[in-house]
Amino acid sequence: MINLVTSGLLALIGLALAVGGAWLIAVGGSFYYALAGLAFLFASFLAFTRKPVLLPFYGAFTLASLVWAVWEAGFDWWQLAPRGGLIIVVGLWLMTPVFRKTLVRTSQDEDGASENKAPVRSFVLEGSVVIAVIVAVYSMMNNPNAIEGTLPTSTVVENPQYGGSVPDRDWHHYGRTTYGQRYSPLDQINTDNVASLEQAWVYQTGDLKRESDVPETTYQVTPLKIGETLYLCTPHSWAIAIDAKTGQEKWKFDPGIPQNPDRQHQTCRGVTYYKDAATNETGPCTERVFLPTSDARLIALDAATGEICPSFGDEGTVHLETNMPYNPAGYYYSTSPPVAADGKIIIGGAVNDNYSTKSQSGVIRAYDINTGELIWNWDSGNPEQTEPIPDDQTYTANSPNSWSVSSADEALGMIYVPLGNKVPDQLGMNRDENVETYSSSIVALSLETGQVQWVRQTVHHDLWDMDVPAQPALLDITSPDGETVPALVGPTKQGDIYVLDRRTGEPIIPVTEVPAPGGAIPEDHTAPTQPVSDLTFMPEPLTGKDMWGITLFDQMACRIAFHLLKYEGRYTPPSLEGTLVYPGNFGTFNWGSVAVDPERQIMFGMPTYLAFTSRLIPRAEVPPRGSEKASEMGINRNEGAPYAVEMGPFLSPLGIPCQAPPWGYVAGADLRTGEIAYMHKNGTVEDMTPLPLPFELGVPGIGGPILTKGGVAFLGAAVDNYFRAYDATTGEKIWETRLPAGGQSTPMTYETDDGTQYVLIVAGGHGSIGTKPGDYVIAYKLAE
Repeated sequence: MINLVTSGLLALIGLALAVGGAWLIAVGGSFYYALAGLAFLFASFLAFTRKPVLLPFYGAFTLASLVWAVWEAGFDWWQLAPRGGLIIVVGLWLMTPVFRKTLVRTSQDEDGASENKAPVRSFVLEGSVVIAVIVAVYSMMNNPNAIEGTLPTSTVVENPQYGGSVPDRDWHHYGRTTYGQRYSPLDQINTDNVASLEQAWVYQTGDLKRESDVPETTYQVTPLKIGETLYLCTPHSWAIAIDAKTGQEKWKFDPGIPQNPDRQHQTCRGVTYYKDAATNETGPCTERVFLPTSDARLIALDAATGEICPSFGDEGTVHLETNMPYNPAGYYYSTSPPVAADGKIIIGGAVNDNYSTKSQSGVIRAYDINTGELIWNWDSGNPEQTEPIPDDQTYTANSPNSWSVSSADEALGMIYVPLGNKVPDQLGMNRDENVETYSSSIVALSLETGQVQWVRQTVHHDLWDMDVPAQPALLDITSPDGETVPALVGPTKQGDIYVLDRRTGEPIIPVTEVPAPGGAIPEDHTAPTQPVSDLTFMPEPLTGKDMWGITLFDQMACRIAFHLLKYEGRYTPPSLEGTLVYPGNFGTFNWGSVAVDPERQIMFGMPTYLAFTSRLIPRAEVPPRGSEKASEMGINRNEGAPYAVEMGPFLSPLGIPCQAPPWGYVAGADLRTGEIAYMHKNGTVEDMTPLPLPFELGVPGIGGPILTKGGVAFLGAAVDNYFRAYDATTGEKIWETRLPAGGQSTPMTYETDDGTQYVLIVAGGHGSIGTKPGDYVIAYKLAE
């Protein structure tokens, strides 16, 4: 019976590997899986016929598989485990006495009677398993994907420009100042004592994800801290003020956002604070909080009470749908806080990706921050006309939009805008000259007039949704020869970090044009070259060897899927058969941006690597619209275009990434030299699997980090529910704490009037990546 069961299992394994392996060979992949299938089938025959030669044969097969696995993956435990796990488990079973007894040899004694001898043994099999275990243990201690190094610790500039006049103890803008550095000059919490952080208080907003919400209902907010008050917003656009020391609520404003299943995002990344520095007046609305809403309003609130400021706009509200060429409800709104600079409140907006070619304009508008009067508008579809357009005109339909956060330099008189693409993202036919110029670029506009000062495109003829997703960080960089250059650091989805002279847009760290893949659909074309910065976290191109799985079976399935997809590296164009997009739509960097230290002139970021797939669907084959909710994954209908697109992460049949981990890192770079000092895995699969297994694979993240003068980098963002601190110099993890929900927001830090420094994060989860929802605002301080 034992032989029969063992033989049957070996036969099933062998049949699956042989059939799948033959398919893999047919599509141009590895021969190993088919050969392994034949080996299992032969082992099944030997087990069924009770042949002792089974053991040395299987031992030789185990050794051969080990050699193949190390040749493909090196001494990387997480790549070796799926290649060898099943083989070793079977080998261990074959080594057990209960099975070996079934292979007992018999012989005749002197009287001719048969006698049983001890169970057969095979030192080949036992030795092969021992060698495999030794390799596994060595691989567990190895970290082949890491870059080990340290960032410089010396201070380059003693009193750098942080951007504006924000007190060191406060956090007045999304990135602390209009420079977007995400850097705090506070150092009470530092690398020596951060391990003693403990929870100081927790506040729950009461705005929880609703059953009728769209999938991408997310807490991505970074609160502001002004004086002794924190200001934040929630996914359903509530504005809330809480006491910075105790977490007690001061006021709450609910604008009454209607539910809308066509809204692609239900989120709010932050509010904007303003006080006229030139006045000492007090009273209602002398300090304001500006709230962008998911139904396309910009509302001015009294910072002290949360009451609407009726002197702004239309009784306290600017209606962002004004002068739009189309206005279907739920298709346009602002998910990111506007910029308060030069007496203006400047705002862009998000459009629903890939819904319809009849999309709203990506216009950037500057309003008088006191009255709400429109001062200028910059529409990339009509870039020269920045004077406010007449009431009877509309902005250019479907021009590239800015859904992320802008930065501003009031001394230079410029605002730096990260721009996205024209809808549909994956179809480039019929784009005019303006779209080809401004799509997926960083644009510098005059704060006074809105006129273009310079443009730096990061992807030519973007067919991959490679929007510039992140707020540029501004700092002054001192070159090795002592020259100080006003710089801009712009992270991109494709992994390049652009370090530019923010006066002109010219590269400080070189940017090179390199050949790019061709082969677009007949109606479209590709750009012959694409720009690459010398400071880049661009991943190496994927190969069949990089495919992953829990077992040989799903790994083989991923390898088959990989070879069926069109893929020639980064910027492989969309196709009818399906294209592998890597980096994928989440991007290497996203809206969380990077943090920069203007004193040490270093950068800390959390690059993510997760491949996506996209497949163009001819209009005649697009299924009728059903009851699906808005989402950037699945079928994006592209109404009015000749093709829809189906896209999503490149996952195995078990729902895990097909590419091998790590999928997420923390990384540090020297902005003076452009050198990457270190890259270390970030995050565990504890919240990705049915069992809470805290294996540190390095997981995807969406959100961003901050840096402090204490030498600490703080971030949540990973798909496990943890808040972590890293030594910014070495990238070593030095503290972590469990969060009650997903921490897909960028943290912040501040100091209260009693001299206590706090670190704060909002934990509410992210609908698209499936982290646990919640409504928590949590502050930490050093243990007393």
